[in-house]
Amino acid sequence: MNFYSDEQEWKWLFRNAIDWDKILPLFYPEYPTEEGFESKQEVLDFLEELLASTGDWAANSVATRAERLDVEGAGKVENGRTIPGEALSELYREATELSVFGVPLPKKHGGLETPATASLIGLAQMARGCIASSTQIAFFTSIGEMLHRFADEETAARLIPKIIAGEISGSMCLTEPGCGSDLGSIITSATPQDDGTYLINGSKIFITNGGGGIGLVLARIKGGPEGLEGISMFLVEQEIPGKEGLNFTVAKNEDKMGMHGSFTTEVVYENSVAKIVGEPNQGFKYMLHLMNEARLVTAFQALGGIEASISYARKYAGERLQFGKPIEELPLMKRNLEDFETERDGLRALLVDTCTYFDVYQRLDLKKTQTGDLTKEEEEMFEEAQLWTRKRTPLVKYYGCELASILTIKGIQILGGYGYMKEYPQERIHRDIFGPLLYEGTSQIQALMALKDMVKYAVKDPKRFASNVVFKHKWANPLKEGSEWMKDFKTVHFKFKRKLVSLLLSTLNPGGKEVFSLKSWAKEENVNRLMTHAETLCQALSYIETLRVLCDHTNKEEGRKTLYFRYRELVQPRLEGIYVDWNIRAKKED
Repeated sequence: MNFYSDEQEWKWLFRNAIDWDKILPLFYPEYPTEEGFESKQEVLDFLEELLASTGDWAANSVATRAERLDVEGAGKVENGRTIPGEALSELYREATELSVFGVPLPKKHGGLETPATASLIGLAQMARGCIASSTQIAFFTSIGEMLHRFADEETAARLIPKIIAGEISGSMCLTEPGCGSDLGSIITSATPQDDGTYLINGSKIFITNGGGGIGLVLARIKGGPEGLEGISMFLVEQEIPGKEGLNFTVAKNEDKMGMHGSFTTEVVYENSVAKIVGEPNQGFKYMLHLMNEARLVTAFQALGGIEASISYARKYAGERLQFGKPIEELPLMKRNLEDFETERDGLRALLVDTCTYFDVYQRLDLKKTQTGDLTKEEEEMFEEAQLWTRKRTPLVKYYGCELASILTIKGIQILGGYGYMKEYPQERIHRDIFGPLLYEGTSQIQALMALKDMVKYAVKDPKRFASNVVFKHKWANPLKEGSEWMKDFKTVHFKFKRKLVSLLLSTLNPGGKEVFSLKSWAKEENVNRLMTHAETLCQALSYIETLRVLCDHTNKEEGRKTLYFRYRELVQPRLEGIYVDWNIRAKKED
């Protein structure tokens, strides 16, 4: 089995659904490239070979080790360090041998510097094999990328090659015992020293891979501003040459419901020597950059879990005989499996479409950060990619993880009593999916983020917002405007916009004389009234965006219309239910 070569849907998406004409020139501005690629097609062939390689590894090694890793656990904490167990150590050795850690990292430090899209698809493959394994792997590349982007050149040149070699990894250290989503209340302190370093004091909890060797720590410089404005980011290494003992200690590894193969730790800092990353009081801004990527990563992890659970359920249903036939042929089971696979494929399309915007945004943002110089064309590309990345990030995290929690339950139910037994992978997949569901911001946080952006846009110009609720989208093929799927989408979309405008008017301006009064729309009590609808709004936006993407794909290949209409039939009743909820609650509030 190969999670890429044997998956026709993934191959279609790679070749047709990603805008390589936008992405590749940002990575390979001219041919032949320094790697020897003579054309765009050679680059794409290489990336597909890479995905076939990781697809083979994920299917035939990562997946086969998943049960043992779940039973053994990630390892132990001893004398302030995390010690990986045998199964996790095997994963690290194989990843190093396959050069997995260097795939997205810069060439000047020994990496391949491929587009992020390839890494994200590869991560979905690993998550399909084992969600806990994908989490541990992700904290090599993500920390390396942060160092490349924000650390000084000496630090990046010293540490990134070690990450690529599998010698160290890292963690993002945000959460404190009294501070979860409210990062402005962080109390971990940073005291400046005469040599330019800082001493960090405090503790962080629920830190994934906290003993990897290095940590990017959010802390407040003594005397700095309160709230988010006073947060800075620091690089803290566990071992510092010349310093006796460990620079920070891991107090414990949490005993979790799932993801036993991933370290989740409490980290303690006692006069830990640290180096500031970037500028003081900019830590929240830097953290948001990582969170954008992290939330996409969790969505791809969720997709991997869905793929694993539904594919196993489909195989089981094809072999399990009841009433004289395989249960997949029984009418209700047949419908259920088709519905599950339809929504899986819809999510997959949405995620891949989002990758194009994210890759363009990442690459141009890096250029802007390092040189501050974009051409006019690049500036336009950057603004569009930034807008769509910001819009999509909370949606894909919300939709992907919520859907995974539901479909992995369905995967258990298809097996009946067997699905409840540890002998089968379904219960482990479901337990593990709660990690992506909870970390990097819960579903409710994502919903509020999506709502915040919409309100911000609406308050800026209520009249304009009401006339154009959803951001403009450039269709891949304007000649398809009169097609049945385009007409259908426009109908669904128009109804959504009408219902959304009605919701905004009933909450942001309840009974006001001036419907589009900026003062009324920005009023706190009115915004609070709208916040009660954040989750249903996030759900509706997720369905609409997925329909948009599937419609676009059908413009590229008419044979895709089957998936478009199956998905629309699946989510249409849900949208109608959301509209009814908005109407009922609006009447109650009146």
